[in-house]
Amino acid sequence: MSEPYNDLKQVEMAIKAAERMVGQATMSMDEDQLQAATEAVQQAKKQYYTAASHQTGIDERFFEISSELIEKIDHQLEEAKK
Repeated sequence: MSEPYNDLKQVEMAIKAAERMVGQATMSMDEDQLQAATEAVQQAKKQYYTAASHQTGIDERFFEISSELIEKIDHQLEEAKK
């Protein structure tokens, strides 16, 4: 019964970690940090898709917000890499 909650919590934590890493990487523009941020965004996407595949239907707003956040940090990171 707690598995959907755990999936959602993992998505939330992965997104927060990716947001922090992208913020740091885009401020420093350090190649290693940009690479780590890229990996963090990929991990957040993976967690999101895993959780979405187990979606219970009551979490639609959470998935909508999570998708928007992932899109935002992914775009921010891609702009920084240009």
